[in-house]
Amino acid sequence: MQLNKLFSAVMLFGMYSLLSAALFVSLDAVDVALTEASVGAGIATILMLGALSLTTNRQRQISWKRRLPAALVTVAIGVLLLYGLSDLPVFGDPAAPAFKHVYPRYAFESPHEIGIPNMVTSVLASYRGYDTLGEVTVIFTAAVAVATLMGHGSDTRSFSGEGMEHHLILRINAKLLLPMILLFALYVQFHGDYGPGGGFQAGVIFAAGFILYGLVFGMSTIREVAPPKIIRILCAAGLGLYLLVGLCGMLLGGNFLDYNVLAHHPVHGQHIGIMLIELGVGTTVAASMIGLFYAYAEHEHRQ
Repeated sequence: MQLNKLFSAVMLFGMYSLLSAALFVSLDAVDVALTEASVGAGIATILMLGALSLTTNRQRQISWKRRLPAALVTVAIGVLLLYGLSDLPVFGDPAAPAFKHVYPRYAFESPHEIGIPNMVTSVLASYRGYDTLGEVTVIFTAAVAVATLMGHGSDTRSFSGEGMEHHLILRINAKLLLPMILLFALYVQFHGDYGPGGGFQAGVIFAAGFILYGLVFGMSTIREVAPPKIIRILCAAGLGLYLLVGLCGMLLGGNFLDYNVLAHHPVHGQHIGIMLIELGVGTTVAASMIGLFYAYAEHEHRQ
């Protein structure tokens, strides 16, 4: 069924993401569930609503002749995906290659090599450090591209949304919730080694708190708390910190993103390296999301 009302489509997207997070929890994938809830159901829905405020509420009608090539490509990709799924092992099959090779390596060796209880953090921040660096680079590049396309930064003094001055109850509740949101973001940031969390989730939660602050108390107020110029610097500084950790490993005689050489004991070096790169990830993610919110607000004011 085609849904032309874009607001309803965004709401359905958020609901689907929240249900997906619940599914991940039932499968004991708590880290993935936290990411899906904070990114998919949280910040992504807010940003899409912000983008929707700059457009119309309904999708532009396109003739079926112009939609036919896209439909054929979609069907072809769907057939290829179904063909690929036919060769995958049965869900939960203990004889699957992942359970014979990948899982034993991470499950039994990472506690001794990395020394942290959360296996997901060890994989993402240490074993797959290059992949995570690529993900952070993609986020930084996307934020810069969107801000450039929307003309963000040319005149940051031009917008000053008044916020919800007459919603007293909402403002009081926001004041009560904001410290807890930011505190929880810090907990997720620095407790990711021992429980669900990390830089990606913490950055999104931190940004959501600032966006809530801007929506309730106005753009002029949030600009005083988090100036756009500082946000742009932090966006690049987080990625720079990640790269600096990798370069320090090389300068100390190891490989790029080799944390073992950062301390006298390899496990201690792993702790230091993971903590620093997670801090870089959280900084870039939070600054990128806040920067996108600034770009939407500035563009809307100019319209």
